[in-house]
Amino acid sequence: MPARPPSPRIEDLPGMSDALKALAQRGEVRHYRKGTVLMQEGDEGGTLLIILSGRVRVYSANGEGRELTHGTYGPGEYIGEMSLDGGPRSASVVTLEACSCAFVTRVLLHRFIGEHPEFAFELLTKVIWRARAATLSAKQLALSDVYERLVALLGRMAQDTPDGQRTLDPLPTHQALANELGCSREMVSRLLKDLVRGGYFELSAHKLKFMRRVPDRW
Repeated sequence: MPARPPSPRIEDLPGMSDALKALAQRGEVRHYRKGTVLMQEGDEGGTLLIILSGRVRVYSANGEGRELTHGTYGPGEYIGEMSLDGGPRSASVVTLEACSCAFVTRVLLHRFIGEHPEFAFELLTKVIWRARAATLSAKQLALSDVYERLVALLGRMAQDTPDGQRTLDPLPTHQALANELGCSREMVSRLLKDLVRGGYFELSAHKLKFMRRVPDRW
């Protein structure tokens, strides 16, 4: 078994406020392998998870096993705040790679906010931002078809290259894209195949290149 990498020093982590670093230092640090489910939708809540290293995916699933990805998060982010009222978890969380996380209980968080009231505003801002993002996502699912959402997602993920091209390298798996869009893998595969055949995209290995402007509708 490969040796586990050393835990990151919380005080050295970038992108975290001093208050969040102080809270993480009071939490219980745990280490997980890739593919570990950290939180299960519907389970009893009450803990906040602060990511110290690695990345996690937040998702929901239906009884047929279809999944919808709500977001991916890395070091300096925290999740689980929506269940700090003691209600059930609204989504599941799985590690995308080996992770280190600090778990903070509701009791510890309340005590910390009493000592650092400014963190309550930071936490509230995060909750509001994620609520707005969820509203926008629901609006897109309701008012846009799969093609529009796929094109918009690929556009956000693509990067500009020095030669003026737009590429996505590596291209996520069709299943990962389907999870982001809330549709089937077969639908993603069919749309990408049609767009490549139409000369809008060029696909080689795991790299997608934008060749010309895609149509607004398909």
